[in-house]
Amino acid sequence: MKHLFCNICSTYSRITSMLNRLQPLSLLLLRLWVALAFWRAGMVKLADPMGTAYLFNYEYHVPLLSPDLAASVGTYVELIAPWLLGLGLFGRISALFLFVYNIIAVISYPDLWPNGLWAGFIGAAFIDHKAWGLMLLAIVLFGPGKLSIDAAIAKWLLPRFSSRDH
Repeated sequence: MKHLFCNICSTYSRITSMLNRLQPLSLLLLRLWVALAFWRAGMVKLADPMGTAYLFNYEYHVPLLSPDLAASVGTYVELIAPWLLGLGLFGRISALFLFVYNIIAVISYPDLWPNGLWAGFIGAAFIDHKAWGLMLLAIVLFGPGKLSIDAAIAKWLLPRFSSRDH
């Protein structure tokens, strides 16, 4: 029995080790998936400024900003922040920024939750936003991973700073 338990533990350890090696790739895929979704939305806004202005004036209800300012800010956020996220530059900060932006987008567009905001959280009305939010939250919590500019900078800077301490 003890031998069987040791074999199971050893096999589990090998599988875990293999999966850990895939973590940087999975974080890269999460970053790229979300970045592409937001960037495409920004490109749509950029391609049709009149339609964007209409939506922000009559459909979206962004708190604290005028509709025209919200349209401009929304367009530029969706064109710039995804690049930072995708490259993994200021990865946690850009993921947190887009996480909050995603929440504001959901709150600002009541058509996503016609039966009430809390009913929308449970239903499928804005399933993409929920998935993006979870992906962004994972990046905030775990960082952008080894396949990021943040990791490259840390790898380059860390030896320089630690050598000065001695």
